[in-house]
Amino acid sequence: MYSRKKGRSGSTRPAQLKASWVKHKQKEIDELVVKLAKQGNQASRIGLILRDQYGIPTVKINKTRMKKILIDQKLAPEFPDDLFNLLRKAVSLHAHMAKNKKDSTSKRGLELTESKIRRLGKFHIREGSLPQGWKYNIDNARLLVK
Repeated sequence: MYSRKKGRSGSTRPAQLKASWVKHKQKEIDELVVKLAKQGNQASRIGLILRDQYGIPTVKINKTRMKKILIDQKLAPEFPDDLFNLLRKAVSLHAHMAKNKKDSTSKRGLELTESKIRRLGKFHIREGSLPQGWKYNIDNARLLVK
C-alpha cells in the first residue's frame, strides 16, 4: 500500500494453465510439494523451488492448489505465510527500535507494518484461517516467531 512503486507492473501469467513443457504428472508434483514441505519450506519457497529447479510454473496445473495439498497431508502451517512474514518483520523492527529510539524512518515502517498485520488479520479471520478472537500483540508475535 505504501510502497515506492507508482503502479502495478510486471509480467502476468498466461490465461491457460497447461504448460506443454512440464513432463511431471500431478501425483509427482504432489509428492514433490510434500517432500519440500517436510524439509521445512514455506509454501512460497516451495513454489520458487518448483519453478526454478523443476520447471513447473505453477502447482495449479491440474487445478489443485498447494494449500489443499498441504492441508490434506496435515503439513499446513498454523499461521498463513504472508501474516507470519509480517510478524517476523515487526519483531525485527521492534528490536531495532529498542536500540535506536530516534530512528523515525523505522518507526514509520513499524507503524505501516503493524497496520498491515491488523488488516491482514481481519481478512484471515473472515476467511477462517485464523481463530475468531485473534488479535495482534507484539509479545505473542515474539513468542511465535522464535
